Amino acid sequence: CTTRRDGPLEAMVGADVVRLRLQRKHRFDVVAVRRLVEFNRLRGVRILHAHSSSLFVAMAASVFAPHPAVVWHVHFGRYAVEQRGAFLVRQLVKNTNGVIAVSEPLAEWARNRLRVPAERVWYIPNFVLPEDSNGQPPIVAGVLGARIVCVANLRPPKDHRTLLRAMALVVRQHPDAHLLLVGGTQDSACLDLVKKEISQLELGANVSLLGERHDVAAILRVCDVGVLSSASEGLPLALIEYGMAGLPAVATEVGQCPEVLDQGRAGMLVAPGAPKLLAEALLLLLGSPDRRAGLGRRLQTRTQELYSRCAIVERVCRVYDTVLRQGRTGRN
Repeated sequence: CTTRRDGPLEAMVGADVVRLRLQRKHRFDVVAVRRLVEFNRLRGVRILHAHSSSLFVAMAASVFAPHPAVVWHVHFGRYAVEQRGAFLVRQLVKNTNGVIAVSEPLAEWARNRLRVPAERVWYIPNFVLPEDSNGQPPIVAGVLGARIVCVANLRPPKDHRTLLRAMALVVRQHPDAHLLLVGGTQDSACLDLVKKEISQLELGANVSLLGERHDVAAILRVCDVGVLSSASEGLPLALIEYGMAGLPAVATEVGQCPEVLDQGRAGMLVAPGAPKLLAEALLLLLGSPDRRAGLGRRLQTRTQELYSRCAIVERVCRVYDTVLRQGRTGRN
């Protein structure tokens, strides 16, 4: 069910899946809610799994028979920092049957700020879909054995500046090292700063800006080390993508990076904002194919066990089972 327009996931919906388009024209669109209520009644819907702002429509529809349970899936960190609208969200959420948060900080926000009982809040990370491995490998700069990749949109929290300063140290000892920066460049100010840093550090021959790409998995397959130099993080999908590709990873010890890298057992962790430490970790991996292979295998195994599609879907299904057992009586 889409509340307004279909999005980029439209093409991924199976042909056997029933589709409902509410075509909501404004926030308080009674006609759209009525469509959902009628759909629920005809189909005997027992759970409405509402993503982000669709919570408002789901809660309105749940008032009417067959009174489906509502699970809110919160994705965006902005909910945890914006003051405006927190009171309204709290009023709605207290009448839901549960909250699924894609990161632990968001789960804590739901428990503490929204006052949702802990037993009705579940932290379940997003998963990364493996891409088709067929086709020709992409043509990228650098040589095999010396390619470092960073998948992160160019935004200040990702702290590309620290990564570039680390690269300046890396190329002194490993002149063939090449950094591929993959990610959106919509923040023009941040993009300008990154380009300026590359120029000042004389890294033009060792750094490539690839921008936003739709063949990330293919790029990762021709790289040797994955890196993330963030100053702050939630749960970084980039690390999960590295794991899916079997890449060894170096990341800063922020957010849930330590969780994904098993506290350093499935990857290397360094302090944020420390170019020298980051460079040392990168050089260690570039200089040891065996270490790269070992860490890559460990991260791949961990990713498949904890962050794969099957693992995450199973956890969501367990939430459904719990909600259905509790019924509407589980609400405050």
